[in-house]
Amino acid sequence: MSRTTNPPPPSGELSDALKRIWGYDSFRPLQRDIIEASLRGRDVVAILPTGAGKSLCYQLPAVVREGLTVVVSPLIALMKDQVDQLQAAGVAATALNSSLDDAEARRRLAELESGRTRILFVAPERLVMPEFLARVARWNVAALAVDEAHCISEWGHDFRPEYRQLADARRALGGVPVLALTATATPRVREDIVAQLGLTDAETFIASFNRPNLTYRVAAKDGAAAQVVAFARARQGDAGIVYCQSRRTAEAMSAALAKAGLRSAPYHAGLDAATRAANQDAFLRDEVQVVCATIAFGMGINKPNVRFVVHADLPKNIEGYYQETGRAGRDGLPGECLLLYSRGDVAKYIGFLSEIEDPDARRTARAQLDRMAAFADTPRCRRAELLAYFGERWPDSGCGGCDNCLEPREQYDATLESQKLLSCVLRIAQKSGFGVGLQHVADVLAGADTEKIRRWFHNELTTYGIGADRPRAEWIALGRQLVQEGYLDLGEGQFPTLALSAAGVDALRSRAAILLTKPVAKPSAAPRPARAAAESGAVACDEALLARLKALRREIADARGVPSYIVFSDATLRHMAASRPRTREEFLAVPGIGEKKYADFAQAFAAVIESAAVAGPE
Repeated sequence: MSRTTNPPPPSGELSDALKRIWGYDSFRPLQRDIIEASLRGRDVVAILPTGAGKSLCYQLPAVVREGLTVVVSPLIALMKDQVDQLQAAGVAATALNSSLDDAEARRRLAELESGRTRILFVAPERLVMPEFLARVARWNVAALAVDEAHCISEWGHDFRPEYRQLADARRALGGVPVLALTATATPRVREDIVAQLGLTDAETFIASFNRPNLTYRVAAKDGAAAQVVAFARARQGDAGIVYCQSRRTAEAMSAALAKAGLRSAPYHAGLDAATRAANQDAFLRDEVQVVCATIAFGMGINKPNVRFVVHADLPKNIEGYYQETGRAGRDGLPGECLLLYSRGDVAKYIGFLSEIEDPDARRTARAQLDRMAAFADTPRCRRAELLAYFGERWPDSGCGGCDNCLEPREQYDATLESQKLLSCVLRIAQKSGFGVGLQHVADVLAGADTEKIRRWFHNELTTYGIGADRPRAEWIALGRQLVQEGYLDLGEGQFPTLALSAAGVDALRSRAAILLTKPVAKPSAAPRPARAAAESGAVACDEALLARLKALRREIADARGVPSYIVFSDATLRHMAASRPRTREEFLAVPGIGEKKYADFAQAFAAVIESAAVAGPE
């Protein structure tokens, strides 16, 4: 499908729009490149981490180009949030979804028919309906943006079959240029996005997956509710999300926090829609400090001042973990990510995998779980491990913002048990002529009675049952470490098998000492953010004035029926409390204050700043 490639607007026009509408002097990395490619009429795939400004990549082009930009968005909450923010900035945006009554829907349709609207948010299910699609085609559509584009791929962690029909919708709209955006996409998912959307000669932009303001920690799970309560208490007043794997756990966790005097609410698919919406709204409006949720919560959340994310249970894959932790610190200020890890969680999830009927899906889920468990077990820099998963290399030896870099775990002499495991891998290969996976090696060491062990006569090996004195999960964790340390090679594909590496062969022959890192331990106290993260993006300011500005922001937001961050972000208020603007020029120099927000809010905030100056320091 060929399209005319147009020159982008002059560079100054883009910068002027950025400053006038959004109140920023400069673009974040790759934003300008993505915007200019889209305005040239190119198909674009943009992989930007949460908090890197993906939304601006389709919002700014929609403002400067003629016609309507249609944005495919997966959740009603996400649509509402984006529309509220755009309208607050003075951009004519709207959404069509099932939450609207007939009168409101008719009003919005009339605005679209008139051509006054620049951005329309719509769910994929609605967009692909033939009658609706024919109507949209009359609205002078200039571009199609696909948000959360990883949903189109069966290899993505939030696969939505409806996204697969978007290529047909694009053709019905005359082959308009497509901008596909996501925060989490492995190379395989990126290829699937291009193929499924039918993109032509797409330009791909991949920003660093690093979130420098986030601290990553893993701690041994030992009474998760008490651990979460202690962690949240140490951060009284900070907004946080606690992810749980089950509805029951989410309810119990929320109850424990509430009992401890913390404002908390649950969120999961078992609650009725009205309760879920009320709990989410209370969190967005800062009426609730902590939401305890299953993975059903979060994709539609654009709350920038989430200061911590706790995983009370092991996530099932790295992509989900990365996206969920990415909901902390979207405003660039410090965020903390804590994972409570138990090898028992891994065993429990393995049991659940047997319920997946499709063998390929079951193997994929198992491989993803194994990779997640390896991340939790690793003694290496967690930031480097996360980036490596997405194909990015961390350039330094340590990040200064994860538990393994800040507080390296002690090593111990693991020679005897390592010799047992390496020997077992060797004996299996010698007897059968092929390699097996780590789970099977652990079964042999533990003396398990499985069909495969009997079929392959592995119960006749000299290593069968020599590890029955310790839990099977410990052998699996040991095997992962031996892979990470280079003593074992792990094959590729759906059935990764183990083989001794040259270092493993040498270790067996020489019986050289093997030193490994101890497992993660329960923290002695709830740690504060690492210094590197704590200093990232934070602006020193008058904290007393900041509190007054936040109180005013809350009043204005409540009167408008929107979350506080729709008015101004925490980062903007910190700049305001530091510079104490009074004139128009001074207000517009504050990051995040554009012309519309200046006109709507500056007078009220100037009055608070003036009264603080008169009152003097407290």
